[in-house]
Amino acid sequence: MTRTVLITGCSTGFGEATVKLFAARGWNVVATMRKPEAGAALATLGNVLVVRLDVQDQTSIDAAIAAGIARFGRIDALVNNAGFGLFGVFEATARDKIQEQFDVNVFGVMDVTRALLPHFRGNKSGVIVNISSGGGVYALPMTSLYNASKFALEGFSESLAYELAGLGISVKIIEPGGVVSTNFVRRSGEEAGKAEPLSDYTPFVTAIHAAFEGLRASRAGATSEDVAEAIFTAATDGTDQLRYVATENIRPWVAARRETSEAEYMAFMRARVAPKLD
Repeated sequence: MTRTVLITGCSTGFGEATVKLFAARGWNVVATMRKPEAGAALATLGNVLVVRLDVQDQTSIDAAIAAGIARFGRIDALVNNAGFGLFGVFEATARDKIQEQFDVNVFGVMDVTRALLPHFRGNKSGVIVNISSGGGVYALPMTSLYNASKFALEGFSESLAYELAGLGISVKIIEPGGVVSTNFVRRSGEEAGKAEPLSDYTPFVTAIHAAFEGLRASRAGATSEDVAEAIFTAATDGTDQLRYVATENIRPWVAARRETSEAEYMAFMRARVAPKLD
């Protein structure tokens, strides 16, 4: 029987690449996005249904799930991909933007997952793949709110995995990093531009931007297709593995966090992202 996956945030980046990969490998795909017209090219694929789903709109979540089941009969896997990142100093970020960061990256994931769980329980099977980030493993300056949302997602996902294992439902966490060929980077830049500048932070911000330019260059090469492959592996490998590092360029950073002492980890991070201020 052909399996079906529902994926959120499919208009660009990881989501779009993941739709194409699953479809090419014989899956039915419910490709969801806030503006379905952005998925016109995906809709031409015979085994792909493009529908509206805004993770901040419960009615759209329920309708997308119902449409997927009506079209394909059942849903076997969920990929919670929709998300964005705030970039800037915490103090300068408006309260409503902080709320939106968590509404999309955390509460949206929870709402989509909760809406699909009764279907998975009825099937006594299902795979939930949550797209985290290297930023859910280690923290960087000026991404405190994005880091906070992804750290929360990691904790939620791990705890949920224990709850659902006995029901035949597995939970997976994907950790990518350093992929610049996505809409994520553009939106992060736009959001940063909306923050009110605080002059006391100017030397720090200037130094961080310079440090990040070097960091991006050193971590270049990861692609959305790499992440899609990791998502497909997680959804299909049949193991109880929880976390998957999706891009090779962040493995040293993840290893520093998970395989060294706290002192060694902090020395590693400060040498790379702590600005040298006069």
